Amino acid sequence: MLQELLGAIAAAGAVGLVYLASGVRIVKQYERGVVFRLGRLRGQVRTPGLALIVPAVDRLQKVNMQIVTMPVPAQEGITRDNVTVRVDAVVYFRVVDAAAATVNVEDYRFAVSQMAQTSLRSIIGKSDLDDLLSNREKLNQGLELMIDSPAIGWGVQIDRVEIKDVSLPDTMKRSMARQAEADRERRARIINADAELQASKKLAEAAQQMADTPAALQLRLLQTVMAVAAEKNSTLVLPIPVELLRFLENAQHPVGDSGVPHDYRSGHAPELPDRSGGDHDGHPPGVR
Repeated sequence: MLQELLGAIAAAGAVGLVYLASGVRIVKQYERGVVFRLGRLRGQVRTPGLALIVPAVDRLQKVNMQIVTMPVPAQEGITRDNVTVRVDAVVYFRVVDAAAATVNVEDYRFAVSQMAQTSLRSIIGKSDLDDLLSNREKLNQGLELMIDSPAIGWGVQIDRVEIKDVSLPDTMKRSMARQAEADRERRARIINADAELQASKKLAEAAQQMADTPAALQLRLLQTVMAVAAEKNSTLVLPIPVELLRFLENAQHPVGDSGVPHDYRSGHAPELPDRSGGDHDGHPPGVR
């Protein structure tokens, strides 16, 4: 009889231990435990560590509190300036209220994904192509606000939203390439014209300085000769003043004080060659 009683006590103890062991749960550091007792939310959220629940009565649901990186599928849309683009993004979010994320929404991950896709298409329609390509920080902030507004009621906080890539049609890429090339050519021409203007001003100042100081021109000529002679070549540069060339040209055509050649100044017209082929008396050739 005593043995049977001891066996019953041991069996009851074993059953009790098994029952208690079935109610033991381990909550990890990055998790929070939400307890439902008979379908109703019970108490506060269980913190990391050992959590005890009533078996067959309570149900513990663990919620991950880590930051989730969710890629948003590429969305195709038309920008405000009528350009068809495909834009994909990535959303960083985390759960801040485990009970709300479990009770208020069926699947908070799917809800955030759908809201991100809808908001991304809305942003594409409200933005210009230049904003999508160069002003992404502002668009990221607007997209974050659009997703974060409904996510607050789900116990989810949006940390950051980033637009990853903007895909353009090939025709638009070629047009943008031509536009960029034309813009760079325009800037190159403006820079060259500005350089020519500055150079002309400096040359004019140098010419004026040399006109005021004639010796400066001679020094410049000597410097040019030295620069040419420094090279190992067989070229000899001999600078000839312009005044010497003018003197030689005037010496070939002497002109008097009145600016008229000496033959005209003496009153006699210069003798012209006989173009008729006859003599001075006016007779044709061979006739006297």
